[in-house]
Amino acid sequence: MDTRASLSILLLLFGISQASTLTDERFEGVFVSEPEPLDITTRILESNNDLILNMWAFLFTAYNNKLVIANAMSTFHSKTCIRFVARSTQSDYISIENKDGCYSSLGRTGGKQVVSLNRQGCVYHGIVQHELNHALGFYHEQTRSDRDEYVKINWENMSPDMAYNFQKQNTNNQKTPYDYGSIMHYGRTAFSIQPELETITPIPDETVEIGQRQGMSNTDILRINKLYGC
Repeated sequence: MDTRASLSILLLLFGISQASTLTDERFEGVFVSEPEPLDITTRILESNNDLILNMWAFLFTAYNNKLVIANAMSTFHSKTCIRFVARSTQSDYISIENKDGCYSSLGRTGGKQVVSLNRQGCVYHGIVQHELNHALGFYHEQTRSDRDEYVKINWENMSPDMAYNFQKQNTNNQKTPYDYGSIMHYGRTAFSIQPELETITPIPDETVEIGQRQGMSNTDILRINKLYGC
């Protein structure tokens, strides 16, 4: 199969189930007792106005979330041969959902593949790109096979049950340099047991910035193009 083929994605409207629940609760609320008598027309109009305002706020949030995701995808479209398209009948596809946290499987797993982007803290340009890169098959930068030449992992500053996030992987680095500015690189204090303690320290220059979430770096883009034969 041509690795440049478009990736299928199902963009779920965040909180669609919550929307139906909200609607049910609001219509039930129409029938609660009022502190003073109201004619039925006034009651219906006031209730409908409240419903419209609340639903508009909800839909506006969902619409903004979709815009952020679409904008994050646009870089893949403009800089690589990856294309995210709406799912029709594809058996393998990505489903972006409002789950608990920000996460994705690594690479293509087959069937429905959830990319979780919780709308309370994950729907940001760089985070969306980070999780989509996982779905495309990319590890965290600080776990690449040659990382010990570029960063020091401070195991003593992290909880033991979080150490798996820093284990080296047998990565295909595609003859690209270690990228401190990668969208896939953790920040200095990721999973630290105390806020001021570093779990990752760049070497030999400790002042190098790591952990940015503004957008994919040039090297991130280069790796996608090399891996997918763009």
